[in-house]
Amino acid sequence: MANKGKPCAFLLILFLCLASFITVKALDKSDSTLSKCIKSCQRKYPQSPEERDIGLHRPECRQQCIDKYKKERKDDNPYAFEEQHFTTLIESQHGSLRILQKFLDHSKLLSGINSFRFGFLEVGPHALLVPSHLDADLLNVILRGRGRISLLRPGGRQSVNLRVGDIIRVPAGTTTYLINSDNNEKLIIAKLIQPISTPGEFEPFFGVGAKNPESFLRAFSAEILEAALKRDKFQRLLDAQKGDFIVKASEEQIRALDKKDEVGGKGIWPLPFGGGESENKINILRQNPVESNEFGELREVKPSDFRPLEEFDVTVSFANITQGGMSTIFFNSKAIKISVVTNGAGELQMACPHLAQEQGQGQQGHGGSQEGQGQQGRGGSQEQEQGQGGPAKLCVVFVTPPGHPLTLVASNNQNLEVLCFEINARNNGRIALAGQDNIFQQMEKVAKELAFNRPSQEVDEILRANKKKWFFKGPNQQQPGCAYE
Repeated sequence: MANKGKPCAFLLILFLCLASFITVKALDKSDSTLSKCIKSCQRKYPQSPEERDIGLHRPECRQQCIDKYKKERKDDNPYAFEEQHFTTLIESQHGSLRILQKFLDHSKLLSGINSFRFGFLEVGPHALLVPSHLDADLLNVILRGRGRISLLRPGGRQSVNLRVGDIIRVPAGTTTYLINSDNNEKLIIAKLIQPISTPGEFEPFFGVGAKNPESFLRAFSAEILEAALKRDKFQRLLDAQKGDFIVKASEEQIRALDKKDEVGGKGIWPLPFGGGESENKINILRQNPVESNEFGELREVKPSDFRPLEEFDVTVSFANITQGGMSTIFFNSKAIKISVVTNGAGELQMACPHLAQEQGQGQQGHGGSQEGQGQQGRGGSQEQEQGQGGPAKLCVVFVTPPGHPLTLVASNNQNLEVLCFEINARNNGRIALAGQDNIFQQMEKVAKELAFNRPSQEVDEILRANKKKWFFKGPNQQQPGCAYE
């Protein structure tokens, strides 16, 4: 905390706002209100034995309770996303596809990335995601598990093994299928989605399927199917399907599919089949850290490192902050950052001037109940800097607009691992506000004295006091984090 007149008065002091994210499996432990609502609703609908065995939430109950939950909550954070902000697009006994609501629907402050969508695909052990395509470009990052994806284009097939940290692009209209080759662990994939027809709108198309979902081939008339596919024979294929978009496979079937990376056919635009892993897939965990010390490390893949990122204009980064450590306070000059906590626990703090302006105009602010609040005037103005933050939990998704200073702090007993998609990556810079590379050190002597109202030598001593770059020892006291098992 800074007091007026002390040398450290220029340091950022942020409001805190708790922003928790509750996964489906953590509902009973983390949010009794939402959990009880779903259980109460479930009793009104008959369930099949399969649904009871695996504890599936009925879509009707899920949506009703999420809508009710949203209305009752008063601490909505415009930059953070929780369980109620996701929609289960498709769900089966062996996996699900969950999609985040449109960014603009959550807050007008996120209109800059409204053409993108974000989601998670989960595929159960020894299961196959049946062939499908999207009217959107996909950027996939493997968060957990291992598997294999096959991409089909006219003239060839590319099959690529998937491991944690792999980044692979799937162009719009590419038919794909994938397997989870692990016998115990789920395959979890983070998906950055860029629709190509209508901004923010996309649809999955399944050529195989019976009920969940229905094959798009069933939309054609009997006469068309008869002429194109010999309908009688094709009907036997449709009737034989199990009806789910993710189906269980035997161990022998998985072994037959789980081979080395392979390419069939010639190079096919926009996938350079035959080009090897360096052109089609890259692993962020195998990249050398761009910043590293005992308190953490930062790895990244830029468009210049991996050609498929150029069309997205996205940099993918991964930070692993050592327990008890923190990142520098920094901001992106151009990039809008979508971040997901992939492991561990910690705390996020971010400065939010937009919220201060809204509250100053008498508008209703985002986030009613706030904890750990503080404030500081800026340059003698009555305007105050509003902060957003709170515990960072597994699969917490939060957005940081450009120019917004933030820091990440790991808990005292766990590392904090965060995956980031930085949109508008071209000519973006990460600007440090603390540590040896902080931007204030580049100021002229007279400018420092005028800005900080202290002798420049004293300002320099403070600016250079922290000898570390990018990652530091964190504060002694932190808000308790939460890990998801």
